[in-house]
Amino acid sequence: MTQVVEWIANIVIIIGLIFMALGVFGIFRFKDYFSRILVAAKVDTVGFITIMFGLMIKHGFDFFSGKIILVLALYLITNPIATHAITRSAHLSGYRIKKER
Repeated sequence: MTQVVEWIANIVIIIGLIFMALGVFGIFRFKDYFSRILVAAKVDTVGFITIMFGLMIKHGFDFFSGKIILVLALYLITNPIATHAITRSAHLSGYRIKKER
């Protein structure tokens, strides 16, 4: 049974890594800064959560999992705030979306 749980955990971690890798390539498909920062924040958040859940499955549900849940909670609070601060500073500094003609 432990072998099956370890395989499932490794598959979840690999899914998170693949999602982040494909997200990096997806960032380059967008033309403006604001679209890119939105995609980067989403890919980063979903990939990180998936990898952390894989680690929780791999190590079992114990004190270590509690630490990971705490890290996830802090990450879910700070990541949108940091993304908003970066995007807002770009907007206030005068960076605008160029209109296509």
